[in-house]
Amino acid sequence: MDFYDVVNYRRSIRSYKKDPVPDDALERIAKAASAAPSACNRQPVKLVAVKSPDKLARLYQACPMKFIAEAPMVLLALGNPKQAWQRPGDDHSIVEVDLGIMFEHVILAAEAEGLATCWVCAYTRANVDAALEIPAPWTVLALSPLGYANADPLPFNRKPLAETFEII
Repeated sequence: MDFYDVVNYRRSIRSYKKDPVPDDALERIAKAASAAPSACNRQPVKLVAVKSPDKLARLYQACPMKFIAEAPMVLLALGNPKQAWQRPGDDHSIVEVDLGIMFEHVILAAEAEGLATCWVCAYTRANVDAALEIPAPWTVLALSPLGYANADPLPFNRKPLAETFEII
């Protein structure tokens, strides 16, 4: 699939088939995550695929969204703020920026594989970390179900380009 087709077709999907994700597709998605740049090449991020029924059940208890329970697996985007580059002057960790770059690689790679995702941040981080026994200072900063969509995505409206882009 052409890059621009991937970008323009990709949607957040909230209903999944139980069909398993092929291992080779998951490996290519993981390689795309690994290729993502990070500030000063610190690589303070990690991708974890949750496939175990027990761990998926624990994740659902911590993040009770129906589509989390439906998907055959869930991808976790972990960040380690202590490993991330710190912005001079205020020592702000930019782990979220590095993680956003990595997870967008994941989301677009999944789309290129014909797989559906839904970037999720609406959960209590401490609950998800505890449910999956994520060792500090690592933390789950985002997650996404991964699988085949139950239906074709609905079209969506975007603001006109003139409202989101300008040349100065």
